Amino acid sequence: MLVNLNQVLLPAKAKKYAVGLFNTVNFEMARGVLAAAQAQKSPVIIGTAEILLPFGPLEELAEFLIPMAKKASVPVVVHFDHGLSFDKCIEALKLGFSSIMYDCSTDTYEENIRKVKELTQIAHCFGATVEGELGHVGDNEGSAEGSSNLNDPAMFYTDPAQAKDYVARTNIDALAIAVGTAHGAYKMKPKLDFQRIAAIRDLLEVPLVLHGGSGLSDQDFHRAIEEGISKVNIFTDINLAAADAVRIALSEGKNSMTDMIPYQVSAIQRATEAKMRLFDSNNRAI
Repeated sequence: MLVNLNQVLLPAKAKKYAVGLFNTVNFEMARGVLAAAQAQKSPVIIGTAEILLPFGPLEELAEFLIPMAKKASVPVVVHFDHGLSFDKCIEALKLGFSSIMYDCSTDTYEENIRKVKELTQIAHCFGATVEGELGHVGDNEGSAEGSSNLNDPAMFYTDPAQAKDYVARTNIDALAIAVGTAHGAYKMKPKLDFQRIAAIRDLLEVPLVLHGGSGLSDQDFHRAIEEGISKVNIFTDINLAAADAVRIALSEGKNSMTDMIPYQVSAIQRATEAKMRLFDSNNRAI
């Protein structure tokens, strides 16, 4: 069933588990992730990010993601992640996406508030939810988002008091916070500021979001969720799983695309199911 963020994240926040966003840039990814959600009886968030649109145009993705979500036996949010432009966010709403993450984190604080507040007012008229970002989650080299200076990531961390003001003024439904993660594959072990997560949690009523989740340790995930994270973004893990599946298929003498597709779907499903069990979202859609 197609739902918005509030319908999956508010229960997660109350019961201290997390729901994964798995970006799905093609049909095979969507099949694998939704198969995992239904096998694990887990709510799930699927979608794409603006930076990923060269690999799967927004309108084409909407044509199969939204019907697949509606047919699913579990709650499915179709989410436009890291929307960088107002026009693309509006396009996603018109296409039927049930949630938008409008990323204005590199703007000034007041401009971030102004832009996100405007989009939130519009999205709520569509029955859709909005995620904002305060602070700035960095990018590891080679990530889909690009690459930014991670020499001193703490200078971009989310300030708890500012987060309270930001949520109150924008009326967003979820807040992505910067606490030491980065997009893409990590070259060294990240160090998360768990105390900051807890401090922000204590000041806010909206669910908190952890971006850059691929590559964190199981212990990091458990602690982050315990301290207040309700949504975790995953892409690199399932993207690499699909690529590994192709290599295995080739090594086993499979030479056609149709021979490789089942390998990819199964690998994505297995990787997604593992994350759902880790986030404790399995058996939450019963």
